[in-house]
Amino acid sequence: MDAILEKSYQIKQALVDFVLEAEGELATALEVYAAEQSRRKLGDKQHDLIVDTFIIEGKVGDTTPIDLFISSQPELTKSDRALLINWRRSFAGLFAVVKVLSDGFELQNWLTTKHYIVKPNNPQTIKELSRCKEGDIILTQIAPITDYWTFYSNWTMLGKLGKPKLAVAIGNFKDNYKHSLYGDAPELLQQAWQSVAEYHQQFIDFFGSDEVTMPGYQLNKKVAEFQDILMKQGLSNAGIDNTKSLAELAQDAGIDEAEITAAAKESGADAKVVAQLFDKKSPSKMVAPKIELPAELKKAEQVTSLSHPRWGQMFLPTYSKFKTLVEAQDWQSIEGAEKLIRYYLENPSINVFIWQRLAQQFPQQLEKVLQQFLELPDFKVDQLTALLKSKYNKPLEPELPETASVPIHLNNLFEEAVAEVNKSKSKSKTSKKANSGFQKIN
Repeated sequence: MDAILEKSYQIKQALVDFVLEAEGELATALEVYAAEQSRRKLGDKQHDLIVDTFIIEGKVGDTTPIDLFISSQPELTKSDRALLINWRRSFAGLFAVVKVLSDGFELQNWLTTKHYIVKPNNPQTIKELSRCKEGDIILTQIAPITDYWTFYSNWTMLGKLGKPKLAVAIGNFKDNYKHSLYGDAPELLQQAWQSVAEYHQQFIDFFGSDEVTMPGYQLNKKVAEFQDILMKQGLSNAGIDNTKSLAELAQDAGIDEAEITAAAKESGADAKVVAQLFDKKSPSKMVAPKIELPAELKKAEQVTSLSHPRWGQMFLPTYSKFKTLVEAQDWQSIEGAEKLIRYYLENPSINVFIWQRLAQQFPQQLEKVLQQFLELPDFKVDQLTALLKSKYNKPLEPELPETASVPIHLNNLFEEAVAEVNKSKSKSKTSKKANSGFQKIN
């Protein structure tokens, strides 16, 4: 084992001890970071991973845990300091074992398809990972050493996964480690956020507003029309002529038309979208996921869809009722009013943007309702955001929403996973189309 690799293990242990034993501002920052993860049901190893991601991603005022550690350890050598500074590039991911090497592994980050040579830096990890085989999926965090990487944190072995289970694992990773999404590909993250803003503008262009309310079945039809327009725009942006026949597109892509048709039938996707994904000449690395109303919302009497350039698209079956409640002379006389207010305060799906929008539209009425409901007669509407953060643990900044474009290889995986799930359900005739992107596979 390389001397620098062995030294990396010692430095990492010292770094973790420094953070866990810290007091004051660093300890508080770790508590806050851990509290943000409290709703996630994670195993012991994944709790260790939270500490490791805090060391890399966490902020302590204007500095970082690594910078604090470096400044507190004057005996560190120049190479030690360089190693620690380089660890800022460390990231968590879902990795596939591409090849088992004599002293490590070649891993592929499933989220970005990037490859890494990764070597264990201590005997225990070498022993535990000795059972890894090609094709296994590992949840872990890696950190750079020189021209190779090491296992920076504990790992969770998920084994070999079929496409549906792999899609679920990626969806869970996105839910549990949102800050690590595309951790080694900031350009993909930037494109994803840009796509959210573009989607928002396209929403306004199509619906004429950033807010629309109609019966669920009608909204579902309009969303389908909207998605069709987005699909055609995507084909055009990818340099694919939407007026061409499927046969012409197949010829352009250099593949057989039957292959496109079969793939489209299997995945439930439009054949021309599949042609786009097959087309190696296409400059696009990202593709917009399909957005579809859940079954229960399709049957809802009224559904409001809100769009925001950062928070994405939201579907709310109770938004009109909540506005009626706020505008009422006596909101307490409305059946189910308290339950609805509590839901809006406590449910994570009702984000800060939704509350801020209500406060902007109905400042005095909302202030009065909350004064009475919270039994805080001095409450002011300009205190709302702070209240939502401190008492109800609502994030003040959005996480990457479902409307964000995803890398084409992930979209393909989810389409194929859905096709396999639908196949297994076909005998009972309960096959359903599911959303692509990072949507859950049921």
